[in-house]
Amino acid sequence: MQILLSSFMQLVADQFKHTTWPEWIGVITGFICIYLAAKENVWNWPISIISVIAYAWVFFDATMYGDMALQFYFLFTAFYGWYYWIKKKTDHGKPVVSLKSRDWLLIVVAVSVLSVLLSLFLDHFTDSDVPYADGFCTALSFVAQILLTRKVLQNWILWIIVDICYVPLYIYKHLNLSAVFYAFLVIIAFMGYLDWRKTYREQTAH
Repeated sequence: MQILLSSFMQLVADQFKHTTWPEWIGVITGFICIYLAAKENVWNWPISIISVIAYAWVFFDATMYGDMALQFYFLFTAFYGWYYWIKKKTDHGKPVVSLKSRDWLLIVVAVSVLSVLLSLFLDHFTDSDVPYADGFCTALSFVAQILLTRKVLQNWILWIIVDICYVPLYIYKHLNLSAVFYAFLVIIAFMGYLDWRKTYREQTAH
């Protein structure tokens, strides 16, 4: 058993040695910005800018074009989210809002349609070897990011789902550090949901 554990740890160490510096930067800054987002700290947005630029290069190198394009969207929403969170704080508005039942139907439809369109595009017009997985994760991330910028409580539920989906995808693409990172993000997203739900309940109780 000890020999197997030692071999596994050596394999993990060897994989990490081959991790590129953009992936290291993306993982470290990504971890920080998600943690800050869970704590409703506005500084998550400028740090996320560094993360998305690093990951744009990582995904291009891995031929994950859907996720690469997603980083440019994240870059735009980082500036928007930064502005919106500061504005909400200045206006003393309620910082967290919650979806209604009918909103979930809209989200399911939006993710489904976007996922199909992106997957077909990646399958027919790029050399991606994971067009459908890439398309689905990109679509779900796209919608989740919109909800995050608007401080919608349920954004964390979507992030939990997409983070779980990304783990095996990154392992398949040999982005092992990112796979470990996204496994931790599942935990952080769950904690973020609990923290935001507490804030939302305190707001609505007044």
